[in-house]
Amino acid sequence: MTATSAVSQEILNPHLCIEGRRRLQGVLKVSGAKNSALVLMTAGLLTDETVELTNVPNLTDISGMGRILSALGVEVHHSGDSVVLNAANLTSHEPPYELVNSLRASFFCIGSLLGRLGQARVPLPGGCRIGARPVVEHIRGLKALGALVSVEHGIVTASVKGSRKRLTGAPIVLDCPSVGATETLLMAAVLADGTTTIENAAQEPEVQDLANLLSQMGADISGAGGPVITIQGVERLHGVRNYPVIPDRIEAGTFLLAAAITRSPIRVEPVTPEHLSAVLQKLRDCGCQLEIDHRGISITPGDIQAVDITTQPFPGFPTDLQAPFMALMTTAKGTSVISEKIYENRLQHVAELQRMGASIRVEGSTAIVEGVSQLSSAPVTGSDLRAAAAMVLAGLAANGTTKVSGLKHLDRGYDNVEEKLNAVGANLKRQQS
Repeated sequence: MTATSAVSQEILNPHLCIEGRRRLQGVLKVSGAKNSALVLMTAGLLTDETVELTNVPNLTDISGMGRILSALGVEVHHSGDSVVLNAANLTSHEPPYELVNSLRASFFCIGSLLGRLGQARVPLPGGCRIGARPVVEHIRGLKALGALVSVEHGIVTASVKGSRKRLTGAPIVLDCPSVGATETLLMAAVLADGTTTIENAAQEPEVQDLANLLSQMGADISGAGGPVITIQGVERLHGVRNYPVIPDRIEAGTFLLAAAITRSPIRVEPVTPEHLSAVLQKLRDCGCQLEIDHRGISITPGDIQAVDITTQPFPGFPTDLQAPFMALMTTAKGTSVISEKIYENRLQHVAELQRMGASIRVEGSTAIVEGVSQLSSAPVTGSDLRAAAAMVLAGLAANGTTKVSGLKHLDRGYDNVEEKLNAVGANLKRQQS
């Protein structure tokens, strides 16, 4: 490796140094939901008028989506926590492979492009390597709406027959309640001719947020948040101003777990409690007291006891908080059983937690975690977004200074995490390798 490439490698691989066993106190602020904001941005493709989103988190994934939309001809303006989109001069139906390959949510633009232009050519998505996230449900649903779809050389090409290039409403039954497929088909159906029903639809808050935005843009949608969504297609959608992205329930859950793992009283806000019902119940079960009001949640951890979790689609325990919750369970009294039922490769953080002294045994997609009295610092790496968050939590509780690498993953989903944690008494420093 040359000196120049070594320097480049150094710049590309920062890490966090986390001084453990510090007591936290104060208020942790929650940013807008990444998984919602990304999809809301693709909804801007559905109209030639301006769409303004607020409470948008400052994340690498958000800027990546901005670049993808710009490549399609969309005017994109970022200012603070606001993103203003105008797709009046949409010039392309084919986002560039090199941008889409690193951002899974970019695939969702296939529904908007088909609905608006009647054609789309979108590379299969990338993102975290946590297992198969097939787009079979997306494609099957788009075909039901009348699209001709083919997949060749990693590119999904879709088009609508006829001079009007307009999709046709249809009944769709999903084999599994896929969030991505539900969102893709929701965006495709709002401009379709006729009525579409999506049965076994995902019920996640992010789906509800998308339906709310589309409704404010003039779509006719009912049932979002339940298992059956009905969409009556309209001729066109209009713009919207100052649409606030919902608070990030996964960031809020991570911060509540940061309080629990450090045994510190913390307030987390803003939070929509019903978005975290399953997580809040598990926190109560393991010994935390929660005070909930209209703005946020105050948590006072007690003597943390082991509890079992199984990840499930909403309203069950979210897979995105499985790794952070496992970090907490490594410090609990007793033995917990953590079963991952959503993604088959989402236990890669186990080996890194073991490096810090955790006692974990893996059997297939289940981890048996025996709590230890103390984690110890070690150099660890987050292999995906939520694994990186788990490493940060473990570092907060560990004895000594933990070095966490893999920040390119962490920065995809947590807005200024070290600044937020340092503001309540933690000591995190970002350094170059």
